[in-house]
Amino acid sequence: MEDQLKNCAVRLFDVNAVKFGNFVTKAGLQTPVYFDLRVIVSHPSLMVSSFHMRARIFLGYGIHHWQKFQKALSSLLWNLSENSGGATQLCGVPYTALPLATLISVEADMPMLIRRKEVKSYGTKKLIEGEFKEGEICVIVEDVVTTGSSILETAKDLLNEGLKVQEAIVILDREQGGKNNLKINGIRMRSLYTLSSFMGYLLEARKVTLPVVESVSSYLKRTHVPSLSGNDEKSLNRLQLRFEERAKLTKNRAAAKLLDLMSTKETTLCLAVDLIDTDAILELANMAGPHIAVLKTHVDAIENFTSEFPKALRELAEKHNFLIMEDRKFADIGNTVSLQYRNGIYKIANWADFVTAHTLPGYGIIAGLKDGLEGISADRGIFLVTEMSCQGALTLGDYVKSSVVLSKSSNLVAGLVCQANVFADPGLVQLTPGVRLTETTDTLGQRYNTPHSVVHAGADLVVVGRGVTEARDKRSAIVEYKSKLWQAYVERTSS
Repeated sequence: MEDQLKNCAVRLFDVNAVKFGNFVTKAGLQTPVYFDLRVIVSHPSLMVSSFHMRARIFLGYGIHHWQKFQKALSSLLWNLSENSGGATQLCGVPYTALPLATLISVEADMPMLIRRKEVKSYGTKKLIEGEFKEGEICVIVEDVVTTGSSILETAKDLLNEGLKVQEAIVILDREQGGKNNLKINGIRMRSLYTLSSFMGYLLEARKVTLPVVESVSSYLKRTHVPSLSGNDEKSLNRLQLRFEERAKLTKNRAAAKLLDLMSTKETTLCLAVDLIDTDAILELANMAGPHIAVLKTHVDAIENFTSEFPKALRELAEKHNFLIMEDRKFADIGNTVSLQYRNGIYKIANWADFVTAHTLPGYGIIAGLKDGLEGISADRGIFLVTEMSCQGALTLGDYVKSSVVLSKSSNLVAGLVCQANVFADPGLVQLTPGVRLTETTDTLGQRYNTPHSVVHAGADLVVVGRGVTEARDKRSAIVEYKSKLWQAYVERTSS
């Protein structure tokens, strides 16, 4: 196996999978050496397992080719696993490890699961694809480990589906703390290479010089990643933490107030009063007030708005202890947003505890809203629209990731509007719209999920609109939604 490891290390160098210079890792660390193992998909003989090579011999490729590459990356990786007898599933971390996991699956005749980067917006809306049973053991396959966060994220999604994760097999351990982070979280990691051993093989093959090896060694001694244990990094168990605990971790004072309020009132219900008459809105707000955490408005849809309306709404909010969200969905440049927020006939900044905003304009949207709060001392917060609940929405993939990154840029951000557990920070609140007691869609493409499904998908604050406003007995509907949502939250935090 030692000879095969040396051979593969040289091959990886030859196909430019390892680069030297000044780079930044996913964890944000400066590094003099970077591994880009995505290139291996263009070199089948580097990935291919003994099973596939035997097939190539049968097809006439020649015995000399088989002897040279009989133990390529996929076979070497699977030889690492001590859990192969107990494991019944494989899962490759997307995307580089997927082809390797596929080859191992074929060679070992073991079923494979695919973890999506994001939940599908259509069809079954699954995050984990494949057939499996609760309690099965799954081995995770990864290419390079620095912090171990990608493996932990994959393991979390597998655990949420009832699978067990005890082991991860990887090509290269950068020796910067990832192995220990995984160990703390109950996952044993085995790697083909450490960064030190890999550099040793390259030096032996005269692919690099001794000064290069020494510079990498010096870098490793002075650079390590922070711990990602369940105790040190609360974000790893956001869904298990109770609201009163998370209130102490948030950087936004309005979000802290909301989390404490939800805990005290035992409600996660956000009532969307998408009505066009102020009297009707105030009547419903007074009825729902004792049972809701937030009342959500679309003030620009009201036909008889006057400056007295927000005053009356705030009086009800204080009477029944709920907060107000204006679902404005700001989406313009900073200067325009600032004017829209505090000026005009609505003067939203004066009375709404929370507003929503699209992330398309980037940080300017937050800067504009912050500017609009000049002179206002009341606690305010923004919910960034990260995903939408309508069919065919374009808020997918990199857009979602960029929105999550943007949420970390300002203490004014209270949470994100999304359909799934796309962020880890326990100090942020997940707001999820599109909820009915049964799954359905309307004629305009709005998709509805059940209270249980959205809460277990990460929702903290849940929006219900027409499920209440169109109900014959609105009071009973409000109480039923409140009860079912709180029950799902208790189940989630008790699991």
